Amino acid sequence: MTVHFIGAGPGAADLVTIRALRIIERSPVCLYAGALVPVELLDACPPGARKVDTADLTLDQIIAELVAAHEAGLDVARLHSGDPSIFSAMAEQMRRLEASGIPYEVVPGVPAFAAAAAALKRELTVPGVGQTVILTRTSARATPMPEGEDLATLGRSGATIVLHLAVQRINAVVEELLPHYGDDCPAAVVAHASRAEETVLRGTLATLPAQVGAAGIKRTAVIIVGRVLTAHDFPDSHLYSNERCRT
Repeated sequence: MTVHFIGAGPGAADLVTIRALRIIERSPVCLYAGALVPVELLDACPPGARKVDTADLTLDQIIAELVAAHEAGLDVARLHSGDPSIFSAMAEQMRRLEASGIPYEVVPGVPAFAAAAAALKRELTVPGVGQTVILTRTSARATPMPEGEDLATLGRSGATIVLHLAVQRINAVVEELLPHYGDDCPAAVVAHASRAEETVLRGTLATLPAQVGAAGIKRTAVIIVGRVLTAHDFPDSHLYSNERCRT
């Protein structure tokens, strides 16, 4: 058997890979991350499949499910929201599986920040404006951030910053970034990206907290800060330039 860690995408059921869907369709056990995973994907499970919502389970309980499936010789579709390489808590599960000799694989998915950029209709790497994207979070009610990865430090680069799991601390986020980006820096919040209830807020660092408060956004949102969000006067990419095409 194999445990398949699957990126279930940002919320829309059709934003999963063909590979992911085929694995779900043939796996007799499915562990999924509660309301973060599209319920329609569970309909793809084979008849009689064991479906386990892990939202309220501890790591020990999740591993117990995976071990039981392994002992029964049953493949597992382990669904994580977005892409499992980012803020998915997959690493500690894989560590436990390796210790138990249980095989696993990872199937990538569409990350929330990519869905947010799509909703904003923006490229996050614009020539001459921004070529670096920092993916990070804050540590309010989560594992503390490593030394040197606080927003005040990361903000010194001036790079485009994408924050997950931080919208509930929007005021603190803005306070830490303002000295480096300025109150007129373009900023946006996309909540429930790709879903029917998707909400998109566009503004600046100065206006964003009030916009978030007025919209009542408290979770399942991505914050993006950077000049790329409103960039218009920038050089064309070398990728399609006449100079490159002549060589």
